[in-house]
Amino acid sequence: MIKIIVNPDDELIRLDKFIVAHYKEVSRSELKYYFDEQKVMVNNKIVKPSYLVNYGDEIIIMDRDEKESNLEKDDIKLDIVYEDEDIIVVNKPSGMVVHPAAGHHSGTLVNALLNHCHKLSDVGGDTRSGIVHRIDKDTSGLLVACKNNKAHRILAEEFKNKEHTNRTYIAIVVGNISHNKGKINMPIGRDPNNRQKQAVVAGGKEAVTYFTVLDRFKDYTLVECKLETGRTHQIRVHMAAIGHPVMNDPLYGVKKQTTPFGQYLHAKTLGFVHPRTKEYMEFDSELPQEMIDMINELKK
Repeated sequence: MIKIIVNPDDELIRLDKFIVAHYKEVSRSELKYYFDEQKVMVNNKIVKPSYLVNYGDEIIIMDRDEKESNLEKDDIKLDIVYEDEDIIVVNKPSGMVVHPAAGHHSGTLVNALLNHCHKLSDVGGDTRSGIVHRIDKDTSGLLVACKNNKAHRILAEEFKNKEHTNRTYIAIVVGNISHNKGKINMPIGRDPNNRQKQAVVAGGKEAVTYFTVLDRFKDYTLVECKLETGRTHQIRVHMAAIGHPVMNDPLYGVKKQTTPFGQYLHAKTLGFVHPRTKEYMEFDSELPQEMIDMINELKK
């Protein structure tokens, strides 16, 4: 339980905004669940998020009960790279959706994780149980999930603040990139012409990607991409924006995929500070066989 007393400078601020500003462990999106479960009181009374705080108000925020998820538990084999009481790192295959959404209510990574771990954090809501960061359905590679809310909050803040994190991808992109290294600093937001896509747009969120050329082929380039930020579809959008879309990407590159594998993009390395031990941990993964085969084919 957390207790906060309102000081004179904070009078007449909405309660939800006041809590986000003063109680850093709760994100704006998670706060909704605190109010839904009546875990927030002012002067011992349940109030709405729109309540305007007054000088001297005593705000009490009670811990949420971590509940069993109502989602299906699917017995799907997982490639587990690391696991302990707080976190689990998995190597996700291309083609697997990360969490349930419209059209994908089962068979996702979350459904498989619930079957394996039985309990995951619910900071992001039931459908995103355990998920701190995502990778696209047709992107393969490393992802960390959390088993409890404390670990989730700490890791989410770490990723948000870009503190001691390493997210490195390998991609095959269309065309030959002439320079060996580059930094792409272009803001990303929803594409105004297609709500299914992201795009480089004025007023979008800051997005920075570093790339290094690893190999060049006749019509393609093998690159390592390192994320400074983590926007939706960031590498796919950025590489397309500089004229080198990810190979076999139907959304930002080719109109029709040439192989069933999906875009040739793999989250190879993942590093972060463990939420409990505070030890920096880094994990690496092998490229999927389909990507290795394509690289060998392009070398011929």
